[in-house]
Amino acid sequence: MKKVLPRRARAKQKRLSPEDRRREFVAKATEFFSEEGFDGGTRDLARRLGVTQPLLYRYFPSKDDLIKEVYRTVYLEPFDAGWEKLLTDRSQPLRERLQEFYQAYTDVIFTRKWLRIYFYAGLKGLDINRWYIGVVEDKILSRVVRECRHEAGLPEQGEPTAAEIEMAWVLQSGIFYYGVRKYIFESPVLEDKRQVIGDALDVFLTGFARVFATATGPRRAPAKAVG
Repeated sequence: MKKVLPRRARAKQKRLSPEDRRREFVAKATEFFSEEGFDGGTRDLARRLGVTQPLLYRYFPSKDDLIKEVYRTVYLEPFDAGWEKLLTDRSQPLRERLQEFYQAYTDVIFTRKWLRIYFYAGLKGLDINRWYIGVVEDKILSRVVRECRHEAGLPEQGEPTAAEIEMAWVLQSGIFYYGVRKYIFESPVLEDKRQVIGDALDVFLTGFARVFATATGPRRAPAKAVG
């Protein structure tokens, strides 16, 4: 009679603290949403996490609660508070500030996971995109507009106009779509990201000064040299 070998005992899982368990759920849910989109139910998600639905619900009472936490960790947590200071630091030339900012910003968002979640959320009509667009307009584009006004010698008072914000979105979207082409469509692109950003900035800064100086009147005349 053939001897039956005993079943190998499973290695005991390391017991995680509630906070570590929560972070693990968010990390795995992020991977799940980036691969499958947001149509999958909590049953499928729990199966992917290797836990029961009741345990998942102990940490996140609803799927929406989990999505909001994914949004916070993927979109808001990496948003460096130092970027706002960088954008408004007039001790540096504006062109240099914007180059440094977009280099750092794209280092964060140019990943397949980040971009796929962003598009899945948009197709599903979730609030993630609307929230994020609001953050970008408030913390990035409004500041870019004000700094461009200063650089162009235009009046700085008042909120950015709709036209100014739209032009800033042209810059933002152009750089963003470079990442989409590379990481989502896997299309051939110019691999020198610094050059791509720099060329986009040169076009944008020249265009902003010309368009809005014409719309608001002549630019402030530079100070004359003495002597």
